[in-house]
Amino acid sequence: MKPTTVTPLFFLLLLFLSSSSTSSINVNEPSFISSVISTHGLNFLKDLLISKAISTLTPLQIPHIHQSLQIPFLGNVFVQLSNISLHQIRVSDSYITPGDSGVAVVVSGATANISVDWYYSYSSGWYFPFQFSDQGLASIQVNGMQVGLTLYMEIQDGRLKLSLLECGCFVEDLSINLDGGASWLYQRIVDVFAEQIESAVEEAITKNLKEANLKLALYLESLPKQIPVDDIASLNVTLVNNIVQSDSSIGFEVNGLLIPRGQAQKHEFMKDNLLHKKDLFTRRDQRLQLKFREELLQPVSCRDSSKMIGISVDEAVFHSASNLYFEAGELQWIVDKIPDQALLNTAGWRFIIPRLYKQYPKDDMNLNVSFISPPFLRISPQSIDVTADVDLIIDVVEGGQVIPVACIFLEIHASGSVEIRDNNLGGKVKLDDFNMRLKWSKIGKLRMFLIQPIVRTVIETVFVPYANARLWKGLRLPMIHGFTLENAKTNYLDSSLIVCSDVTYLELKDQA
Repeated sequence: MKPTTVTPLFFLLLLFLSSSSTSSINVNEPSFISSVISTHGLNFLKDLLISKAISTLTPLQIPHIHQSLQIPFLGNVFVQLSNISLHQIRVSDSYITPGDSGVAVVVSGATANISVDWYYSYSSGWYFPFQFSDQGLASIQVNGMQVGLTLYMEIQDGRLKLSLLECGCFVEDLSINLDGGASWLYQRIVDVFAEQIESAVEEAITKNLKEANLKLALYLESLPKQIPVDDIASLNVTLVNNIVQSDSSIGFEVNGLLIPRGQAQKHEFMKDNLLHKKDLFTRRDQRLQLKFREELLQPVSCRDSSKMIGISVDEAVFHSASNLYFEAGELQWIVDKIPDQALLNTAGWRFIIPRLYKQYPKDDMNLNVSFISPPFLRISPQSIDVTADVDLIIDVVEGGQVIPVACIFLEIHASGSVEIRDNNLGGKVKLDDFNMRLKWSKIGKLRMFLIQPIVRTVIETVFVPYANARLWKGLRLPMIHGFTLENAKTNYLDSSLIVCSDVTYLELKDQA
């Protein structure tokens, strides 16, 4: 019998077919990424599952069948059917029926071909018996085959637990065609073996489905709760709360925050570091804190109802990334090359900051850029707005020694946009405006109105391209390997980003 393999496709379909009564939702953990699979998405996954199941099941070897028959005038005849192989399954209809007790996946009206080797032998004569035998091939057409299973899944300890409630196969009719053999043999096979062949097919398919379910259950238990993003961060993909389903869609929630790689998520991190302590956003903070305790999964609103999947990404996901990289010291860097390299020499500043040139004539300079707090992002239905507070320290390099000579505080306001590339959520920003003031200086009082055009040039030609290079790498959305978002569209709601997309599937070599 062909070994049964568990594929990520089978996993994904069952992930989205998890059944849980929406009337008994118990929300007790925060979630910041939610996903809803529409009717079109479920049908797409169902069709993929059926196609994959057929390729897994066929050819399906069925155990040999043999029996001794009493044939008039011949006596006891031994008949054996061997090399019984089921192949070429064709499906005419299939459907999915969600319910409170489980989700039924049913294939009906399927047909299949079975190839068989037949053999018979008997002895003739009393005193001097002679052995007679014959063999040949037979083809069998399976008609009206139905296959169904009812599945129940629940979230336990951040993972999916799979239970198989019902599983079965039913064959309505067989059409047998013998290649050679006597007429009595054909009739006996039809009369005696047809029911056994039907039972053997039903048992073999049911057994394979149960074996696949068992392997899948073990696979689900081994799924990681974190997906590495880079050397610093991981995406927390712990499943939380109950699965939400309606008559036309099924949704689930994951934690969705970025956390230090290899470390467990702590509520203290979310409460103390996730929320930005600014008076301007006090109401927003309160609303997020309320979500920690009470908020149910909100429907993912896709304007195009034909899309297969909708993914909602709360702005708190970006806040967690902002905080994490800030705490890791990643939001600071030294700029020693710019498009107008003359500005990184004191000679280029002699008319703007004469004292700088006088104290350090023709010395090279660096710009030390440091975020003094995590950048803050706000999503509204109209735009994505980003605010960043930055210290720009002017360094002079003299005799190999770096000497800080002045610090300018920048409050940068930018607007952002996002784009889906495969399964990555990439972003870009552009400068809207900025404010600046002198924090301290060792080279006297600076005339800020003269410096401001230079600072704008540096922001637009250095800061923004650098930020975009990193943002464009993007955040990989939690999708199973082999599945890719296609024709994705994004829109903004209050405090969340919505991705509405179709899905394609490509078999990967390492998924077999």
